[in-house]
Amino acid sequence: MPGGRLTQQERQQIALGVADGLAYAEIARRLDRPTSTITREVMRNGGPTGYRADLAHRATERRAHRRKPAAPRERQAPAQPYGRDAEAVREFEEVYAVAMMASGMPLMMGRVLACLTIADSGSLTAQELAQRLQVSPASISKAIAFLDSQGMVRRERDERRRERYIVDDEIWYQAMMVSVRSTAQLVETTRQGVDVLGVGTPAAARLEGVARFLDFVSEGMARAAEQARDVLRTSSGSQDDAADPKSDRG
Repeated sequence: MPGGRLTQQERQQIALGVADGLAYAEIARRLDRPTSTITREVMRNGGPTGYRADLAHRATERRAHRRKPAAPRERQAPAQPYGRDAEAVREFEEVYAVAMMASGMPLMMGRVLACLTIADSGSLTAQELAQRLQVSPASISKAIAFLDSQGMVRRERDERRRERYIVDDEIWYQAMMVSVRSTAQLVETTRQGVDVLGVGTPAAARLEGVARFLDFVSEGMARAAEQARDVLRTSSGSQDDAADPKSDRG
């Protein structure tokens, strides 16, 4: 497997692969490179929607000229339990963060959420996150503030009074409901504009159409989130009962 920096020709192949919607693992296979190399390349240079081969190549050259003689160590994959491949886990974590970014989440927030989600405990401190991601505590603080505002993490104090950030089975439900509430607020504000612009005018009619559409979608999202949570809770409870031999006793 080749090592060293990516060539401009390889970056062009990456750009073509991203444009064609190929998975990073497939692009890596075609270039005989590690998946993590392709993931980091795209993440550092505009993400899946903004990656450009020529811009990425020039940016890398600029970084190389500015780099100090003692280059920072590449992040080491932490040891993994359950016999997992540590490097494969790290690569998945990076790919998962990119997928979140492609859905609209800022990159650092996606990295923090991915790191928390794939941790078996689902719980890490700011220091642990900074060490795992090799970023500053300030970056972690900013990412956590965003995720907290979206209902995607919980904060708790452990026995050492350290603040821990937690993800659990409720995070996506909570995040969905935050979105529902913000959309409801947008609907209310949009309808205020109908009165301002004058009922029956073209602009007011357009705003009313926007409000009705968002209202319909928001209600559907809320119902779907509630139904999914109920179904998954019931399914999880049934699995727990099946796994507990005492559950069959009268």
